[in-house]
Amino acid sequence: MAIEDPKERWSATVATVTLGATPAEGGTRGKSLTVGGSSTLPFLDFDGETPNRPLIAMEVHDVAPAEWPAALTDALGGVLADPAAWAARCVNDFGADLICLRLTGTHPDSGDRGPADAAATVKAVLRAVDVPLIIWGCDVDDKDNDVLPRCSEAAAGERCLMGTVKEDNYKTLTASCLADGHALITQSPLDINIAKQVNIMVSEMGFPLDRVVIFPTTGGLGYGLEYAYSIQERGRLAALSGDKMMSPPVVCTIGEEAWRGKEAKATTEEAPQWGPAEVRGPMWEAMTAVSLLQAGSDIMIMRHPKAVETLKKTLDALMQTVKQG
Repeated sequence: MAIEDPKERWSATVATVTLGATPAEGGTRGKSLTVGGSSTLPFLDFDGETPNRPLIAMEVHDVAPAEWPAALTDALGGVLADPAAWAARCVNDFGADLICLRLTGTHPDSGDRGPADAAATVKAVLRAVDVPLIIWGCDVDDKDNDVLPRCSEAAAGERCLMGTVKEDNYKTLTASCLADGHALITQSPLDINIAKQVNIMVSEMGFPLDRVVIFPTTGGLGYGLEYAYSIQERGRLAALSGDKMMSPPVVCTIGEEAWRGKEAKATTEEAPQWGPAEVRGPMWEAMTAVSLLQAGSDIMIMRHPKAVETLKKTLDALMQTVKQG
């Protein structure tokens, strides 16, 4: 009697996206980085391949965050008022694969900085580090439509990852990224049908799917992680089953969501029963990251250096297992 092959057989693979352009490619980055390409569910090497290691980005803001807890700001040191120095520390001291520049200071309620200031910050960060750059707006559609095209132009040729575009606001940034050679983040509210629809709409504008990264919205540990995990898992299953519009890799805002929780941000004095804040906070972020890594995340945007260190060690172990087969 023949023994049936137990391998799961998928009909497609996750798409690959390359970020960062080297001097030979018309940019100034030290190297390009590629994500995606898996032919199996995360790290199940007996069913397929995981050719590209997931990437760790670290957040840098254009203005010093006003409400971050001391357990987080103390770990980052005295660089939060200088985005370029902050980015350099994330790369040189903490080993970030790429930088996610959040333009929170352009928000109408958080400084209302204009396009020229935002573009200058983008240029300063590009000079400070040679890793690929994610440029993320303030999530106010009208303001992002003013600011992000200027930032796209300022970084033209660098093959940045820019976002986000949504179902009801996608044309302006899609056109800018198409013209300036960047990749694009497509956002949806934990709804796989909307995620597909946004990708369809940008594709109809002529934007190639090999320059798209999906942002399905992230849930932190204790604050929607289970639902976020299930949506990401469904998206990965759809991609492997041949759904082209769900094939792009996935980005997750791990640090932002994890540090929303009171379990992460409460001080030791406020919650002594939960243990030291400087241990508890990064642990909360790391657990969120490792969970969503198993759901199929390809780019993890992090905040705390200790959480980054834990995630890197986890990735080392997982990729070593994949390599050994």
